[in-house]
Amino acid sequence: MGKNRLEAFSDGVLAIIITIMVLELKIPTGSGMDVLVPVLPSFLSYVLSFIYVGIYWNNHHHLIHAAGHVSGSVLWSNLNLLFWLSLFPFTTAWMGNNHFEPLPTAVYGFVLFMAAIAYNILQRCIMATDGCSSVLHEAIGSDWKGKLSMVLYLAGVGLSFKFHWAAQAIYVGVALLWLVPDKRIERVMEESE
Repeated sequence: MGKNRLEAFSDGVLAIIITIMVLELKIPTGSGMDVLVPVLPSFLSYVLSFIYVGIYWNNHHHLIHAAGHVSGSVLWSNLNLLFWLSLFPFTTAWMGNNHFEPLPTAVYGFVLFMAAIAYNILQRCIMATDGCSSVLHEAIGSDWKGKLSMVLYLAGVGLSFKFHWAAQAIYVGVALLWLVPDKRIERVMEESE
């Protein structure tokens, strides 16, 4: 299978994930500002998850573009990533509909953590397929942002049971850390051309 087909399939899944998330938003009855207050947690959860899906979409594009070959392990690790991302609509709606209560916030953080692990596995599979001289191997380096993100997600999961607002702050903070597109892959690919 070519890289373009893998990327197109992944793009389609991510588009469906965003569509499901927006369809989960409940339309309030009434036209005053006061009817928006009860749906604000759901809307904020949606915005955060939309940003996360956008971050994964952007970085996935660069990751697949940098890949030299697509192997069976790359296909399966990509499906693993898409599985965890496909849980975003459920955890987003659960957390938002329950006003950031501890258990939904912890489960949301756990899914973020597992998606980060799955993305890391996908990176490793691509690097193993392409070998040590791959563009991706050179670009990723120590991947301090990826490792820090996983640690912060776990901290958020733990904090969610006592200080669920601190967990939310961590999830927002990690999103902000990644909001600026990761230029490592782009930079290395431009240098190699």
